[in-house]
Amino acid sequence: MPGFAESFWSSDYAAGLGVLFGKLQQGVVENRQILTIARMRAEAEEIYGQRLSEIAPAVDKVQGGFVRDDGASVRKAYEGVRTEMEDASKNHKKIAQNIRDLVVNPFSRWCDAHDTRIQDSYDELQGRIKSHDKQSEAVKKLRSNYFNKCRLVEDIEEENKLAFQDHESPKQLQNIPEIKVEQEPAEEEEPLEIGDQIYSPDQVKKILSHMIGIIKMGETKVPILGTYQNTSAGSDIVEYIQQHMGSTSVSYAERIGQDLVTHGFLRLVGNVGNTFANSSKMSYQWRPKAFETAGVPEKKAVARTFSIPVGGSDGDNSPVVGAVTDYLAKWDVLNTSRPNETPAERMRREARESDEKYKASVQKLDEMRCELEEAIHLHLKFLERCELDRLKAIKTVILDFSGTISNVIPSLQATVDNMMLYQETVQPLGDLRYLLENYRTGSFTPKVVVYENYYNKVDEQTFGVDLEARARADRKRVPVIITTLLTYLDHHYPDLEGDEARRGVWLHEVPLAQTHKLRARVNNGKAPALETFAEFDIPTVASLLKLYLLELPDSLVSSHVYEIIRTIYTTPTGEGDDAARVPVLQQTLSQLRLTNIASLDACMNHFTRLIDLTSADEEYIAKLATILAPCVLRPRSETSLTMEEKHAYRLVRDLFTHKDSIFNELKRLSTMNSAGTIKGAQNRPRAISTDESNRKAHMEERNRLLLEKATGSRSRATSPAPSPRAASHRRDRSVGGPETRFPISTNLQSPPASGERKRTSFGPVLPKRTSLEVPDESDKASSNNNNSNSSSLNHPADGNFIQNGISSIITSNNTMTSSPTTTAATSGTPTDPQVAKIVSEQGHTVEKRNSLGRSGARFSSGRRVTPAAAAAAAAARAGTATPPPSSAQQHRHSGSAGSASEHGQENVRPSGGAGHAQQHSVTLVDRPMDY
Repeated sequence: MPGFAESFWSSDYAAGLGVLFGKLQQGVVENRQILTIARMRAEAEEIYGQRLSEIAPAVDKVQGGFVRDDGASVRKAYEGVRTEMEDASKNHKKIAQNIRDLVVNPFSRWCDAHDTRIQDSYDELQGRIKSHDKQSEAVKKLRSNYFNKCRLVEDIEEENKLAFQDHESPKQLQNIPEIKVEQEPAEEEEPLEIGDQIYSPDQVKKILSHMIGIIKMGETKVPILGTYQNTSAGSDIVEYIQQHMGSTSVSYAERIGQDLVTHGFLRLVGNVGNTFANSSKMSYQWRPKAFETAGVPEKKAVARTFSIPVGGSDGDNSPVVGAVTDYLAKWDVLNTSRPNETPAERMRREARESDEKYKASVQKLDEMRCELEEAIHLHLKFLERCELDRLKAIKTVILDFSGTISNVIPSLQATVDNMMLYQETVQPLGDLRYLLENYRTGSFTPKVVVYENYYNKVDEQTFGVDLEARARADRKRVPVIITTLLTYLDHHYPDLEGDEARRGVWLHEVPLAQTHKLRARVNNGKAPALETFAEFDIPTVASLLKLYLLELPDSLVSSHVYEIIRTIYTTPTGEGDDAARVPVLQQTLSQLRLTNIASLDACMNHFTRLIDLTSADEEYIAKLATILAPCVLRPRSETSLTMEEKHAYRLVRDLFTHKDSIFNELKRLSTMNSAGTIKGAQNRPRAISTDESNRKAHMEERNRLLLEKATGSRSRATSPAPSPRAASHRRDRSVGGPETRFPISTNLQSPPASGERKRTSFGPVLPKRTSLEVPDESDKASSNNNNSNSSSLNHPADGNFIQNGISSIITSNNTMTSSPTTTAATSGTPTDPQVAKIVSEQGHTVEKRNSLGRSGARFSSGRRVTPAAAAAAAAARAGTATPPPSSAQQHRHSGSAGSASEHGQENVRPSGGAGHAQQHSVTLVDRPMDY
């Protein structure tokens, strides 16, 4: 069950906290109601006992009765009844005293302390949120100023280039600066707290206008100081408050008067201090703010002069004086500080200065945001404990209340049983769960305010930057921060004692302040140093990866496919049939960007390896999937419906269970797409289509195909399943040193120099790399040492990438053509002669494949029309058997030192020629730990 720290978040922080504090204030009122019941029951028992104690003295006053009959049995019965009255009186008084001692007094003190704790948390968080909002507004202004300065610099540079310079032209006269006083924007009025009530500005206006019209006003003469206008006595103000504002006591009326003084509507005259008291000798002047708020003209004395007080705060805080002083301080007519500075240089300097101010302001805002989130985290956990303690306290109060009665009066056992039954119905955890399920506003998804460079650079920041932009800046397929964190964790898992500690790394709740401390150390846009992680424990490093994924603008599995994922898991076929659901997941995930797929693959490799090597049970896998669900998939906007959905959790579970089949298929699709892209790039230059005319039709067709595939109604054969050897291959234990446990190698080849990768506005578009294969370090070294072996370069801008892709396709086709018998025997499908003829005529070429998430069909008059070429290609695919794996893929090294990957990943090595294809993949070693 999520707690307060994961449930009351919103984009502006205030909305979620407002809902929570509203419920907490409701709890304070509930405490008062419980306390009122206990107090009134104690008073009733006290009165009842007192009346019972008056029975015996009243009976004894009667003379000549049972006193005269000493030995009568009737007298003993009388005395027994009389004694029962006295005992009953004592019992009821004891009940009253026990209720006061055990319930009223301690619970009253606890309620006051609880109310204070709630109010203190509210005040602190409210102040921090206001400071954060002000800083956010300042950042927006500085950003606008910075962009304007940059535009002015560009404009003046363009003018300098196009201007016609005439030697005889007279110099322009220097513009005389003008002093313009800008009016400060009117601040939005906030509600005011007067007494125990919160009044809106309109209500305050009505109250003040009514008070000014009713309360007597006059003049008060003070020796030396002079005469004060618009003054009223304190007793008159208190009388008005008691009559019109519902005050039941003088002390409460004085509190309201003190609030009026505090808010600046009244001030004490003729005495030192600013305290409000109910006295006819103390006069209070209505300040101009009261008349302005009430909308009533101020009564002023005739022919009275005003002057700015010397040394007073009013003159210093005057907006006109402050604005004029600021402009005069900045006005340097003679430009004495920089006499030789040209207007262009001045604009560039101002642009640099505004850039520095904007950058510093963004950094300050980020620090304030981190501090605010830390404070909210701490207060939410504290408030959750307070609310749970309150519910437990109510449970204890009811138990003690019923106990004081049941221990003294057995005749009320039925009532006590009912009260005990009511006590049993109080379930603190259930009430807390009800509060969370009905009033939660959202999970913890931090929104990072990213520094937006005018020239679209992301070199100085890591967190909050788009995943593909970060990978492009790192020149890697997977961002360096992800690979570094996973590699560091792989190397330090053996340092932990036992599988329980290793599994607990991802379940441990790390304080957000500790994670932010590590985040501040590595949030510089550079590859983090391993020495930085050494200062923190392993769970903190793991929590940094989770925080990085949460702060991404979009989740690893983009929110654009959230509706498709929901459709997959809500259909009856997708809920129970894994065989029908996995192909649809493959097709859906193929729509993601390659950076997202590669990053998701790296993370899933890490987690599945951790699960397998530590022999994790089902309970741990469920907890791990719950924690990783918001990191992997989040909806575009979180609502009350999406908060209750478990689609992200089920997706993570499927990625754990079917990782090999899903990602092997994605790699196969990306390889085929890469081959088709290379062929298209060789034939003719082609830009990305921007035609949106049939977008709706394409989307409907794609959704229909996904549903058909989920329900098993598609006629086309599914993609070939991965090798069963990868799913069945597993060892319970291997041998080897700690360095072979949990390794991951995700280093990519360095891209060519910037001069070789220079983009042009016109011309052919270079083929974009879509393969998920990652070269290892050994191939990188061989590529750097021998330039002739250019087949190891896989960068899209390098020509060898195209050559390697073509060589890979030709090799695959040669293998398939040379071994038709083996292919047919492997797949169980007879070879189609027509397909073999098409392949031989095309000369080892591969037909270009459409994008992974779209259909190649066209629509005419609402009907789907399949081109002849597409139909022939579909028939060829349906009739051609799956090619067998190459010899390099079938070969697996055995032994403890060179065990194959558990996930069945393929490593194809070149035979020595530049024309052979070379593919690399992530090398994983699945050796378990030594105990």
